[in-house]
Amino acid sequence: MLLRPWILVSRLVVVLWQLGWLAVVLVVQGGSSERAVQQRLGRRILQTLTQLGPCFIKVGQALSTRPDLVRRDWLDQLTQLQDNLPPFPHELALAEIEAELGAPASKLFEHFPPYPVAAASLGQVYKAELTAGHWVAVKVQRPNLAYLLRRDLVIIRLLGVLTAPFLPLNLGFGLGDIIDEFGLTLFDEIDYRREADNAERFAALFADNPAVTVPRVERQFSSRRVLTTTWINGVKLQDRLELESHRLEPDALIRTGVTAGLQQLLEFGYFHADPHPGNLFALPGRTGAMGHVAYVDFGMMDSISDADRLTLTGAVVHLINRDFEALARDFQTLGFLRPDADLAPIVPALETVLGGQLGESVGSFNFKAITDRFSELMFDYPFRVPARFALIIRAVVSQEGLALRLDPDFKIIRVAYPYVARRLLAGDTAELREKLLEVLFDREGHLQLERLESLLGVVEQDEANPDLLPVAGAGLRLLLGPRGGSLRQRLLLMLVRDNHLNTEDLQALMGLLRRTFSPSKLAGGVLQRLNPLAPAA
Repeated sequence: MLLRPWILVSRLVVVLWQLGWLAVVLVVQGGSSERAVQQRLGRRILQTLTQLGPCFIKVGQALSTRPDLVRRDWLDQLTQLQDNLPPFPHELALAEIEAELGAPASKLFEHFPPYPVAAASLGQVYKAELTAGHWVAVKVQRPNLAYLLRRDLVIIRLLGVLTAPFLPLNLGFGLGDIIDEFGLTLFDEIDYRREADNAERFAALFADNPAVTVPRVERQFSSRRVLTTTWINGVKLQDRLELESHRLEPDALIRTGVTAGLQQLLEFGYFHADPHPGNLFALPGRTGAMGHVAYVDFGMMDSISDADRLTLTGAVVHLINRDFEALARDFQTLGFLRPDADLAPIVPALETVLGGQLGESVGSFNFKAITDRFSELMFDYPFRVPARFALIIRAVVSQEGLALRLDPDFKIIRVAYPYVARRLLAGDTAELREKLLEVLFDREGHLQLERLESLLGVVEQDEANPDLLPVAGAGLRLLLGPRGGSLRQRLLLMLVRDNHLNTEDLQALMGLLRRTFSPSKLAGGVLQRLNPLAPAA
């Protein structure tokens, strides 16, 4: 392509013309209060992105998950970018299947339909019958896709690098690296053999979780450009009224989606980076407080290192505990601040910006609030976004945006903090036990009782699962078991300090445990388990 620069030049002219004209229309008409005008603008945005092709459609897909950033009139149009795009000719799809699988679709499948059920940015999906009663989803890649992606990524990177120095709030820092990361992910996504591997790995992680379903890959009928999986009969997580019309509970489904996302990031270290409504389906049934959800489309996946996972877990705790010095060190460890950055002026800035947003209620905090307030810091302080966090941020933003579509009052921290608190109190890994000790004891070895009380209080106030009995059992096993040596040692050092026996912390600890794990509360938890309809204690 570099040897044929006229291809890039002609495409660049098209991109600049279409985006420039769209920008002019939005500036002129975007302030209108007329619904018809805004709906027309939404259709114009959809049309422009669709005409520009797969790379720009991906941008629109990301925006379609953010009802807090995009007008509702536009959002209704952008959601069509998820799986409601114009299909490519059926004959080309049949030719692709025969070339990839070695036989025509009529020989491979008992029934193959004459049209797709959905068309997305990279391919289109058919609902076919593999054998009698065994329905499958057959995804066929769009023709000439690698060339189209390569061409547009070169242009997007060129525009990104040229405009980066002029962007406010340090937003241009590392923009080239972020675009490169996006490009690598896209090229991974168009290799369906890799996607098949991803689906099987993802399925193994949730094998013991009845609330999460992953379709099975039909390896014999899959290749580089064709992917066949079991068909998922579900309802897209897109519209609350539609879910309720199928007698599905949006709040339970949100809980499952967000909890599964947290598990992927903070527990498994392997996550679905594109959880938009077209890739998540609601299924009938419930497991406790959790609705049943199915994931599809595993082309955009990524991993997070063990070190980053642990630091992120700690950052959530430090944020809620208002330990802004530790939070600043977390940002430094994660690469959002340079290793040599002076944290002295940053710590009070974090407290002013993030602490003020927290207010009195943990539940009032969400990711959108973080990003809005965080932008204030980026203006005056040397914050940056590491390239490796581009997909992580995309995954969290998409997950929260999906939840906000179903519940405009949703706050992600209401699910995230109880999840982190339970994991910390259970201490089921060496890293979490180390983090728990860091939370519970200060540098002088004093017990920070208010933090333990905060952790227990968050679990107790968890609307989905306030039962303290599992927490009590996990804590007791940790304290008395072989993994609790460090905790027992810290408690002993707390008692014997400066050659004196200090019982004040121990007495306060015992008082907290008596109040928290009172017989009436534990009995209420047992009753709740035996009869979910029973009132909580």
